[in-house]
Amino acid sequence: MSGDIPSSVLFCCDHNAVRSPMAEGLMKQYYGQDAYVQSAGVRNDMEIDGFSIAVCQEIGVELSRHRSRSFDEMQQWGDDLSGFDLVVALSPASQRQALELTRVFHLEVEYWPILDPTGLGTRRAEKLNAYRQARDQIIARILARFGPPTNRAP
Repeated sequence: MSGDIPSSVLFCCDHNAVRSPMAEGLMKQYYGQDAYVQSAGVRNDMEIDGFSIAVCQEIGVELSRHRSRSFDEMQQWGDDLSGFDLVVALSPASQRQALELTRVFHLEVEYWPILDPTGLGTRRAEKLNAYRQARDQIIARILARFGPPTNRAP
């Protein structure tokens, strides 16, 4: 499926604070205006994670302005799930929610099992390494799924 860039992609995870914002930012960095890209969480009970911001900033991807939102808030703000061509779930809970919400639409939902780095490591360096590992897993999946970047690569 490499090189097939849908016109709109929604990345989702549990809180829209770690994995899905990283995926959204990376997708926008790699493919620019080729696709409309957003992210959401099953819940919105956290702000964007500082470690996610830091490890993406290392490669030139800006996340500090990201505002976390849930599936419900996304729909309230006008992004209807039926308008997306592809939903990429990055956690089991978000996959279940996406499948439930899209059961009445003809919509592709993919599951990418990406490491949840939030509970790993006790020291800053260990935590950063865990977040880098999650970031790099997302990068590998994006490149494998959508092909070489059409925008500038980080």
